[in-house]
Amino acid sequence: MIPQPLADTHDVVFDVEHITLRFGGVVSLNDVSMQMRRGEILAVIGPNGAGKTSLFNVLTGVYTPQEGRVLLRGRPGDSPVSVIGKKTHVINRLGVARTFQNIRLFPALTAIENVKVAVETRQKAGPLAAMLGMPWQRKEERDSTAAAYALMRDVGLGERGNELASSLAYGEQRRLEIARALGTNPGVLLLDEPAAGTNPQEKRELAELISRINRERNISVLLIEHDMKLVMSVADRIIVLNFGGKIAEGTPEEIQRNPAVVAAYLGTSAEDAARQATDQPELHLIDTQLEPPPTDEERSGD
Repeated sequence: MIPQPLADTHDVVFDVEHITLRFGGVVSLNDVSMQMRRGEILAVIGPNGAGKTSLFNVLTGVYTPQEGRVLLRGRPGDSPVSVIGKKTHVINRLGVARTFQNIRLFPALTAIENVKVAVETRQKAGPLAAMLGMPWQRKEERDSTAAAYALMRDVGLGERGNELASSLAYGEQRRLEIARALGTNPGVLLLDEPAAGTNPQEKRELAELISRINRERNISVLLIEHDMKLVMSVADRIIVLNFGGKIAEGTPEEIQRNPAVVAAYLGTSAEDAARQATDQPELHLIDTQLEPPPTDEERSGD
């Protein structure tokens, strides 16, 4: 049994306890427990088939586990709410947004229209007000357009708003999907392999974007990613899954030298994994252009 880290329950976004998810005789998640703290970037890693996306799908209401519980405090000040059994759109309104391993944009819409779809989920005007052209609906339309363009600028796509989503480069489509997710005003953002298919320059830009979203918008980020360089560059903590179970949890430095993690990825014996964990060189990080986060003394003004 892996010891669970202690955390102030008022600062916990997701509180996952003993989740088990089965598909017939296949166990996708086996007694998984974890806590995500508000304001952090938490990465979930593991070999293919480890259960990472299944965990995301449990957290967002796509799958209902047979055992365990998941409590959510999506935004600061929210009371804890169980997400088990709730529809995905309800969980989204509670402050959870996500992107997908396979890009799910509306390809026939422009980039700005894709983002407006998300922004307008928070508006009050309905179809009747839109058909009648009511004044408050026209104001909401202007506001949603301005908010969507602001998000496009934030992800580096400010000049691409009128282009079809399908015409954007692959890395740009990844960033557009993040902008759309931000349009729902989330308290926590789940990113499922956002660096898949991107080149080194796009990975650097993505690392900077994830860090800025976390720091400037105070959005907690839960990240699934196979690119270890990206993970080690942005994550505050890492959870490792293998065969549906949690095998490790800690800082990037601790995880990099954990023999159980090395064994899971390389398929070596425990002895060989322990030796390789000790001898392996430090992983080079992505060189971002962001300033380091302020220290506690700087925040307090001392």
